[in-house]
Formats: sequence, structure tokens, C-alpha cells
Amino acid sequence: MMNRLEDLYLEAEASIRNSAYLEAKQMYEQMLTEEPTSAHVHNSLGWIYKTQLEDFEKAENHYRAAIKYEPSYPHPYINLAALLTDAERWIEAELILDASLSVAKVDKCAVHIRYGYLFELRQDFDLAIEHFKKALKFALTDERLEALKKDIARCEFKTTL
Repeated sequence: MMNRLEDLYLEAEASIRNSAYLEAKQMYEQMLTEEPTSAHVHNSLGWIYKTQLEDFEKAENHYRAAIKYEPSYPHPYINLAALLTDAERWIEAELILDASLSVAKVDKCAVHIRYGYLFELRQDFDLAIEHFKKALKFALTDERLEALKKDIARCEFKTTL
């Protein structure tokens, strides 16, 4: 991004932190008119469309555009996988997660957590546990470790039902 667009991007991100989503959306849309291949902007717009406007089709289109324009940018992979999992599009979600593992900067812990949720929702609790355990190995905070232990315990309990 060029300096002016970088500044505008940071302003839009600040607007999100202040819950000024409409303002942020308008800034992102302005940025796309000037730089239509910006993966960062597409990812951020995807997040707004998914979480604030619940327009899942537009969110998916923006996440996919982000991946297309900058395959090494890690965030849209996790976001798209979450959207696809929510839509019970299991195979597509798994393929996106598989692809994300080849992205150097992707948060491997987050990827395995997403796999865990995907398999838990499919009621394949053994695979969910396996991925939550893999996530444990990549976890860098005590909070994440504790949350993952709870995820594993929850799935272990579900195997008894």
C-alpha cells in the first residue's frame, strides 16, 4: 500500500476498534477503488460483511479475493475457514485449512483450533481432540493452553454420549 492508503487503512482499523463499522467500511471501499488488489482491505471488508452485516456471500468473496491477490497473507484463510464452517461447508473449510498450513506466517495454533471446531461440529470427536492437541503444541499463551484443555475435555465428554 502507498503511504496515503496505509494511513487510511490504519484509520479504518481504528474505526473498527471504536465500533464505527460504517465509517470503516466506507474507508475500505474507498481504498479498493484505488487499490483493488489489496489483500488487507479485502480481508477487513470480509470481516465487516461477516460479523457486522451478516452478508456471508460478500464476506466470502472478499476473503477469497484476499487469498487470490496475496496468497502469503495468513488472515483470510482463518476467516474464510470460520465462515465455511459456520455454513456447514465442511469439505471447503477443510481444504482452506489444508492450504493455510503452507502459509509461512499463519498462526498454526489457530488453524488447528479451527480444524478442531470443524470436526467437533461434524461430531468426529476423536479428530477434533487430535487437532486440539496439535494446537496445544503451537500455543504460546497460558490462556490459549487452558482454553484448549477445556476444548479437549469437552470433546472427551462428548465421546461418552
